[in-house]
Amino acid sequence: MAGQDTIECVTGAAAKTSGISSTFLGLLGTEPLAGSSVLDVGTGWGRLALELAPRSRRIVGIDREVALIEDARRRAAAAGIANAEFVVADAEAGEYHAFTPDVVVAHLCMSDAIVERAGRVLAPGRAFGFVAFEAEQWRETGRRSRFAYDESRARAVLDANRFAVEHLEIERETQQYASLEAALAAVVGLEDKWRSDGRWFRYIKYLEEGGRTLTRSHLIVKARRR
Repeated sequence: MAGQDTIECVTGAAAKTSGISSTFLGLLGTEPLAGSSVLDVGTGWGRLALELAPRSRRIVGIDREVALIEDARRRAAAAGIANAEFVVADAEAGEYHAFTPDVVVAHLCMSDAIVERAGRVLAPGRAFGFVAFEAEQWRETGRRSRFAYDESRARAVLDANRFAVEHLEIERETQQYASLEAALAAVVGLEDKWRSDGRWFRYIKYLEEGGRTLTRSHLIVKARRR
């Protein structure tokens, strides 16, 4: 995104079904995927793409991380999935027209730039579904992600790009830990990232002051191009 830090994309979010919210999968399941070409933006190692491939005519996953795309290709081959293609591409650079999508999806990789590109490539009546960080994600760290969306921001950017919201809800879970050790163990995989952006020290301070929770909060949206 111009003038901002790199978008935060997370492939290991709180799992519901194959690591993906069952609500989100249910919303996508109401679309005619069997006759559709689906574009999975910020696919990572292909978690969502591989879940949707058996239901879709064709699915393309894009991600700028070469190692993740190679991993997605290996997983697809191991699963015998022939209708999934994985391409190294930056979700916020260029356009999506080369992938000729009927549906665009994104799972925990979201920005205004992605919404804009989805709005430009999708024909009227086509669906755009995504899961994004919600404003309360990791609130105990004392820092809101610049890429988190609250309901009003999500509705505004969708409306500006000619999308009508059909479904919008928040899935929020606050985990309570019995001890300092348990709270630290729950975020061990995030330490390097949080140290680099200042969250780690704020979370440690929160724990030292007696806090023992961690909130995960996601915005689940399906919209249709007007």
